[in-house]
Amino acid sequence: MKLFLLKYPVGTRLVLAVILFGCSLLVTGFIQIDLVKKYFPFVSVILLTISTWFLYKTEGKSLKTIGLNISFRNIGFLLLGLAIGVAALGLQKYISSFYTGEKWTINPSVIIEKLALSLYIILPTVAVEEFLFRGYLFKKTIEVSNVVKANIIFSVLFMLIHILDANVLQNPAKLIFLAVSIPVGHLLFATALLKSNTLFFPIGLHWGNNWAAQNLFGNDTNNSTLMHTTNTNINSWTNFIIILVLFNGFFLLITFLIWKWGTWKS
Repeated sequence: MKLFLLKYPVGTRLVLAVILFGCSLLVTGFIQIDLVKKYFPFVSVILLTISTWFLYKTEGKSLKTIGLNISFRNIGFLLLGLAIGVAALGLQKYISSFYTGEKWTINPSVIIEKLALSLYIILPTVAVEEFLFRGYLFKKTIEVSNVVKANIIFSVLFMLIHILDANVLQNPAKLIFLAVSIPVGHLLFATALLKSNTLFFPIGLHWGNNWAAQNLFGNDTNNSTLMHTTNTNINSWTNFIIILVLFNGFFLLITFLIWKWGTWKS
């Protein structure tokens, strides 16, 4: 066993990380009762943070290695990511509306408290995904291979957890949209991590994007959505493909801008 550990140190750590992260999620499922989940849905985030700390500690490193230490810089990247995530999705929706003919309407029945609560509830969900797909495992995969291979592997894994759902698999348009868009999302978040050297930045981007998509610029009129669209023109596969290209092209541009100008020193 010792010889195996010495021969495959990175591979062993990847397996250990998978086990620790899996146990963290499993334990969360057991202890996260409804009351805790409603008011403090961060149990899984805390356990994943402890697991990541342990993994780096055994290497003689700290959470600062992946920018998870609390500092003004890192918290600033979290808030910057939140702002960019919201603004990017809003701008993309606005640009696409010129083609689709969608009209944006302020929801008069929106409840501000629900908007704020949704912002709070979404954070731990996206943080868990960032720990799993852009955290320790992603960085270690880069060490054992390279950035390109790591991005391919984790973009596919990230995409699979979004499409392996009965509702998605039964909806060809949604399946295609997610199969294309989720890897683009991974590339955006991974680039943000690698350029800023802090996981807080992709967490913020993911947080802002999901909040905007679910609660700011939605397609329904429930009282937790700020705006909704009417008069959509997506009524053919041609229109769908054009929207798909516009959506992903825009976020690839955001990714390029972060890659091009986002060189920040720790």
